[in-house]
Amino acid sequence: MPRAAQLPLAVIALSGGMDSCVTAAIAARPSRLALLHVTYGQRTARRERQAFDDIAAFYRVPQRLRLVAGLDHLARIGGSSLTDPDIRVRTSGRIGRQIPSSYVPFRNTQILSVAVAWAEALGAPHVYIGAVAQDSSGYPDCRPEYFQAFQQLVDLGTKPDTRITIVTPVLHLSKADIVRKGIELGAPLHLTWSCYQNEDIACGKCDSCLLRLRGFQQAGVPDPIPYAS
Repeated sequence: MPRAAQLPLAVIALSGGMDSCVTAAIAARPSRLALLHVTYGQRTARRERQAFDDIAAFYRVPQRLRLVAGLDHLARIGGSSLTDPDIRVRTSGRIGRQIPSSYVPFRNTQILSVAVAWAEALGAPHVYIGAVAQDSSGYPDCRPEYFQAFQQLVDLGTKPDTRITIVTPVLHLSKADIVRKGIELGAPLHLTWSCYQNEDIACGKCDSCLLRLRGFQQAGVPDPIPYAS
């Protein structure tokens, strides 16, 4: 097994949620981690940043390999219940064809653009993102064909000698499978935050909380974070 210093770098888009935490745990096996966190004026920005810092500390990622980027213009653009206080956060927990109010217009493209730029500067051959298609809330920028198209953009938009691969290791997993994978890898799920509404105790009612709770229930293990409901 190669020494840690000899492992290649991988840039991980780490929101602080369960999916991105398990993605980081997967990436940590073959790579050294460079962790990217993006704030965009979301309701739970402070709590998500705390989760990012806690997870980064858990994996002992040095400060020089932690990048916090601001995309606050997404809040000014609006159009999402995560950034606009006048739009109600959905609490149905049902997955349907209608794109939910929590969709942030074109967010993943902007996050991935920052990640790829950093990866190219670092010479990192991989960018990981914890997008989920099978058991997600129906976001258009979480579809497999979206990532295939973005990979073409990366190939065309970077230097000729740059080789960066977009890796989506949990894309086709259910929430229960993600929980199981996280436990298998020893991921710090107790440090993650998924709630769309609260920053102290998770609401237990928003789509993200309900999907997470369902995943833990189906995996047969208790969720380690507290809930108000």
